[in-house]
Amino acid sequence: MLNMAEGLARIGALAASPVTATLGEAFAAAGFELALVGGPVRDALIGRTTHDLDYTTDARPDDILRIVKPIASATWDVGREFGTIGAKIRDAGSGRAEQVEITTYRADSYDGVTRKPTVEFGDTLEQDLVRRDFTVNAMALRIPGPTLVDPTGGVEDLVAGVLRTPSDPQVSFGDDPLRMLRAARFAAQLGFTVAPETLEAMARLRDTLRIVSAERIQGELVKLLQADDPVRGIRLLVETGLAGEFLPEVPALQLEVDEHHHHKDVYEHSLTVLRQAIELERTRHPGTEPDVPLRLAALLHDIGKPATRRLEPGGGVSFHHHDAKGARLARKRLNALRFDAATITSVTQLIEQHLRFFGYSEGAWTDSAVRRYVRDAGAELERLHILTRADVTTRNRRKAAILRAAYDDIERRIAELAAQEELDAMRPELDGNRIQEILGLRPGPEVGAAYRFLLDLRLDEGIVGPEVAEQRLREWWAARG
Repeated sequence: MLNMAEGLARIGALAASPVTATLGEAFAAAGFELALVGGPVRDALIGRTTHDLDYTTDARPDDILRIVKPIASATWDVGREFGTIGAKIRDAGSGRAEQVEITTYRADSYDGVTRKPTVEFGDTLEQDLVRRDFTVNAMALRIPGPTLVDPTGGVEDLVAGVLRTPSDPQVSFGDDPLRMLRAARFAAQLGFTVAPETLEAMARLRDTLRIVSAERIQGELVKLLQADDPVRGIRLLVETGLAGEFLPEVPALQLEVDEHHHHKDVYEHSLTVLRQAIELERTRHPGTEPDVPLRLAALLHDIGKPATRRLEPGGGVSFHHHDAKGARLARKRLNALRFDAATITSVTQLIEQHLRFFGYSEGAWTDSAVRRYVRDAGAELERLHILTRADVTTRNRRKAAILRAAYDDIERRIAELAAQEELDAMRPELDGNRIQEILGLRPGPEVGAAYRFLLDLRLDEGIVGPEVAEQRLREWWAARG
């Protein structure tokens, strides 16, 4: 519940901060307005931690640069075409520099054809606020003063925990369709509900998202997944049909129910896995940044099931090879969303390997099998630990306890083997140069085959020592004839 007295005290303190005060004085001296705007004002009112500070002004970009250069340790104008100038402003008290962005009053809009917004600079703060995405982000704090400016009822919506557009949602989402994804993101981040008329417009206008670039959509998806509980936002995207426009594999998890064939609800299971993965992420690595590749893998790990579902005689359902199919689908989708190569590699590997562990509880693996599990996981081993544990959503307590104990056991064995054999640096005991010396080979495929033989020897038997490894290599080579 928003306590207005406490909230106003917090924004007063924000306005009085050295960096804000310094900027306010500089802009006022130059004859221009300045206001702290959007997220920082909202977050201060509700007691959330405020990170980057955003300001708006009637000054044009060239004027902004001229004003801030004398008080900044660095400036950049990569957003100049949109009226945005970035700067690091020195805090005279602490000596530290704080990063800020200052943007000319503006109104973004799309022409309904291109993927980039057009920019028109505005002249008043109130006009600038009305064109923003949601009323809770359409509040500003005039500096100096400070004076709270709230022309669209943002404070009331903060109190009610509601997201609504400052203007008709048809107009607001028409100006920038990406705002529909922001609604889902803010709903997840703030725990707010979306106003009925705003929700209805999201569903009705979902196909307008097609004019937005894949990079911008990816950015919003990443921010949503970084929320403490992104499931609320994902449900909104699926329920409004927006997910179908850029991530159709997720709503496709809502498989039709056959009265004769029963299986777990794959969509709900995937959301549960995502939540459990986030909880394990926090427990195992407290204080770290949200792990987006892990969260993507958790959400998408079963997307191969719709394409591999088979209704078996007797009422059973199978999803053979859904791991491999899901990895291929994920790679294609993440490429389309312009994710970086490292993220795509991590996510697809995790999806492809997420079933490897199941079966361990039915019969203990040999040390060789454990070594192979570690080798195949490589740098993704810790993420694979988390994803595999999170993938247990059964309500059968006995089955869940058995699986949990089995994974405890495999992690214990991995740790023991790592201590014994430096498992993290899994390599043959003879390198490529030594293989060439022993066998009298030049670089080529035969050296690679010998290397793989020695790696298998290491995986199967552990460390045997260089002398034994050389002997076994010579025997293997002789047997090849």
